[in-house]
Amino acid sequence: MPIFIILLGILVGVSHITAVSANIQPTGQTMSMLTSDTSVTFNNTTGKALPSVGTYKVTKRYITIRAKRPSTGEIQNIRVLIREPKGAGSNRPGVVFMHGAGYGTCDNSFGDVAYSLSSAGFVTAVIDKPIWSTTDITRDYPASAKIYDQTINYLRSLKQVNAAKVGIYATSESTWISSYLLRLDPKVAFQVLLSPMVFSPRQSLGFLASQDFTLVGAHSGYQSIVRRVFDMDGTLFGLKNFDLDIEQPAAYSIPTFVAYGSKDVMTAQVEGAREILDLAHKSDNWDVTIRSYPVANHVLRLGNEADSGTGFADDYVNDMVSWAVGTAAGLDQTSERAAGSMLYQSIAVPKDLHADRGLTIYGAWIHIAMLITLLLTLIIALAALVRKIVFMIRRKGPALGFKYGFGGALLSLTITTLATFLLFCGGLGQVVMGIVQLAWGGAPAENPGMMFWSWPVIQVVCTLVVWAWSRVFTRLIEVMQTRGLAQFPPRKGAIGDVVSGREPVLASTRFARVLFWVTAFAMFHVLLFFAFWGLFIY
Repeated sequence: MPIFIILLGILVGVSHITAVSANIQPTGQTMSMLTSDTSVTFNNTTGKALPSVGTYKVTKRYITIRAKRPSTGEIQNIRVLIREPKGAGSNRPGVVFMHGAGYGTCDNSFGDVAYSLSSAGFVTAVIDKPIWSTTDITRDYPASAKIYDQTINYLRSLKQVNAAKVGIYATSESTWISSYLLRLDPKVAFQVLLSPMVFSPRQSLGFLASQDFTLVGAHSGYQSIVRRVFDMDGTLFGLKNFDLDIEQPAAYSIPTFVAYGSKDVMTAQVEGAREILDLAHKSDNWDVTIRSYPVANHVLRLGNEADSGTGFADDYVNDMVSWAVGTAAGLDQTSERAAGSMLYQSIAVPKDLHADRGLTIYGAWIHIAMLITLLLTLIIALAALVRKIVFMIRRKGPALGFKYGFGGALLSLTITTLATFLLFCGGLGQVVMGIVQLAWGGAPAENPGMMFWSWPVIQVVCTLVVWAWSRVFTRLIEVMQTRGLAQFPPRKGAIGDVVSGREPVLASTRFARVLFWVTAFAMFHVLLFFAFWGLFIY
């Protein structure tokens, strides 16, 4: 019992020390709209009918630009798909599209909405996403802003384009880039923002994961993993994007159209809309239009994004095009600024998350040590298996020579611990897949299954494993007492008898003793891994 209490106390202590609290209050925030009618209208003083979707036929062509990444000098040859309204004449407004997460190209991104804008008189540009040698977690946002601005300047240089009327269309991740872009180029005429990520990546992704873990039905234990992950100091691993300085008034200093979908499970809509309005007003911009569409997902589509041909929600395209046409023409908007379905936000943005260097260093050490010790255990275990097979073939007797049941206990505890580890990975994997389905616009499963019941099962099994290890160590101490080792000073000759194998404590062979202690050390690191992620918080 004392050994069990000591071991469990260490693991419980680790779980509590590494726990991260995050304030997600208030819950269930809402923002009412002024009307349910999302249409956008203007006081047309031009004396002519304003163009709309389908007014012009659309032609398209490609160009290639050399995109240089300033920090490294890397060059990416980026294709740009230019769509132009046929017969629309000169003095046309323009729009540059900015990619969300992933690896979009000019051919597989924004095709329908870019065509719609071009058919209403806009010259549009969709580019291959600037990625260079970066990954999803190492994107170079300031460099990307420069390339999008390079494309904006290309549109400005066209004789049929009015250089003062070129705007941007940004969605999701690219709204982090647009913050840099507008500080770099304040002459951008207007912006359309779909599901904007208003807050820093640490806060935005922390909100996304916390909310979505709840929506898919994950156990609260798995939800606590989110807080530990987003309290990490990414700069230790060269990840510099967690704490971007993007909440700047300059990012909302121009006419802005913001669109949300009620089925979006990735965006903090209520706090985001309030922050946009606050920052816009600080920059003396009162031309902000907010639209919210029922049933629409994160990219304003209806249904699951995994299905091809998924259409836009309701009148989003017509509303957005009408707003862009009237804004580019410099007309006064007559429709309500905030319209559509009520905005809803289940939890608050966890703004108290921060970079915890100590937690990050300890977490990295635990994971690296666990992997190294498990690999070493695997190598020795394979050698033990070969040794056993050879001894059996040659009939040389016991290959390992474990005594007092220590061999069987080691095998059963190792299998149990590793099976628990696999159960943990399976439960977490199911949570991640559930979140992916939500992000694509799918519905959460009616029965959360493994992602809920696996956590308490792992907790129970971990406790039983600690109890079993304490029994093994107790037995080890008892045998050491009989050998004269558990006293001070040890009985004369006792150490030599144990080392030589004449009076073994664990096993008669040195190989088996090494196998035992290496495996025990590895399994203890697995338990420390569980403790780090909070499995010993009851």
